[in-house]
This record gives sequence, structure tokens and C-alpha cells, in this order.
Amino acid sequence: MKHPQHSLEWLYYVIIALCLLPFISPPIALGLGIILSLLKIQSPKFTNHTSAILQYSVVLMGFGMNLKDVLNTSRTGFTETIISVTSVMFLGLLLGKIFKAEKNTSILIAAGTAICGGSAIAAVAPILQSKSHQNSLALGVVFILNAAALLIFPHIGHYLGLSQEVFGNWAAIAIHDTSSVVGAGAVYGPVALQVATSVKLIRALWIIPLSFVIAFFNKNCSSQKIKYPWFILIFLFVILFTNSFPSLGESYIHLSWLGRRGMVIALFLIGSNISLAQIKQSGIRSFALGITLWMITSIVSLIIITSGII
Repeated sequence: MKHPQHSLEWLYYVIIALCLLPFISPPIALGLGIILSLLKIQSPKFTNHTSAILQYSVVLMGFGMNLKDVLNTSRTGFTETIISVTSVMFLGLLLGKIFKAEKNTSILIAAGTAICGGSAIAAVAPILQSKSHQNSLALGVVFILNAAALLIFPHIGHYLGLSQEVFGNWAAIAIHDTSSVVGAGAVYGPVALQVATSVKLIRALWIIPLSFVIAFFNKNCSSQKIKYPWFILIFLFVILFTNSFPSLGESYIHLSWLGRRGMVIALFLIGSNISLAQIKQSGIRSFALGITLWMITSIVSLIIITSGII
């Protein structure tokens, strides 16, 4: 007899198709995935491709970025990126010990918070040889907080009267994943969108050195096991390509759109792969770690940016 779970796989096809439509936002997609998970409707046939979809989507989003604007923003955001990435990683590891969370989960959450959410976790996980439940939990924590940030950050920015440039810098530092950074920036304004996306690019580049640092300090892995994040280099190549061949602009618009919607699909798959059993296995400490790290990062970065220290 056919298992009920397999008979409901058609829901995945339907929801993935809906994720291509504009009214399905990242938080809604994540919520739909979590609902399927709670109903115990899960399909490895789809969720096994989550990391690949994340990476392909990041690359495709590069078609929507302007090289000149990226370089201009990069010069002003480089210092704050060095300080914030390093600080968040150290703070994440410290909080991991305080909350007594699993070491691999702590590193994954810290990397996702410090750099670029799911993309960073996808790159670091193979190096750590982390278990499936550790990856799922870290991704779940990061994307749940992404959804919250996407909803509340623009309201906080307007309430505090932040300029678009300030908000863009803050969003790039305090919001984990590229998709939510892009979403929050787009809601706030065109300048905020450009600044947020450009600064997030700088942070994404840190996946490369961070991967090697983690590999160096992790005794359980060797250089042969490092999963080099080639998709980030391809992402940069895409930006250079679009700048070199501007006549293909209409095609770039479609490819960039596909990348943004791909991120929404990935969020749905992440949500559907969150298991209560896996969460219990790691415990509430990991959630406490993720939330605490995110709140400290958000508050401190906002104070620093608005005070003009950096």
C-alpha cells in the first residue's frame, strides 16, 4: 500500500510553483514549509536539493547587481565588515559554550549570522562534517530569524528615522541571508536596496577565508574534505559578465528574478525539513544561542552605525 506521506508529495509541486508568484514572500514560504513539517509531510526527494538551490539562487541574483555601485559601496563597507564578521564569530562561539549548545551547531549558527545565512552554512557544513540534524537546526534558526527581520526591520528603520544608506548597512550586517537583506532593502527604498545588497556581497566573500580557518582548526577534517564555495566566485564572475555585456540587460532581469524566487523556494524546503524530533535532539539551547546572537548583533551594529564610529 502506498504510504500517505508519498501520496501527498504533490503538495511540494504545488507550493514550489506558487513560490514563483510574487504574493508568496520569503516568510510565507518558510511558514508553508514548517506547516508541512508539523503535519509530517516531508520528502527527501525535494529537500535533498536545498543547498544546491540556495547556491544557484545566489549566483542568479548576481545578474541584478551593478558592478560600479558594488565597488563604490564596497570601499565604505570593508572596515565594518572585517570588524563585524570577526566579532560575531567569536561571540557566537562564546555563547555556544555559555548555552552549552553542540559545537558544530554553534559554529554553523555563528557563520550564518556573521556572513550570509544559509549560503555560509551550506559551505561550512561539509568542512565540519556536521550531522543532518545540526545542519537542519542551524538553517532553521537562521531562516526563522530572517523571516522575523524581514517583517520588523523596515518598521524599526522608519520608527527611528534611519536614512536609506544607514538602513542598508544595518540590514546587511544584522539580517542573516541575502534574500531577506534584499527583501528588507527593497521595502525600505532603492538606495537601501543597493547599499544592503552590495555590503552583503562583501560579507559573502568571507565564506572563502572562513572555510579555510574552520578547516585548519577542526581536527576532524583534512584539506581533501574542504568544500570550496565555488558558487561565490561564480557569483562574482556573473557580476563582471553583466557589466561587460550590458546589451543583454533584458535577459539579466529575468535571471535575477529567477534567483530571487529560487531563494523563496529554498526557504520553503528549509521549513519543510525542520523536524521537532531533531530540534529536541539538540535542545532549546541552540535556539537561545541563535536568538541571543542575533539580538546582540542587531542592537550593537545599529548603535555603531548610527553613532558614526565606523
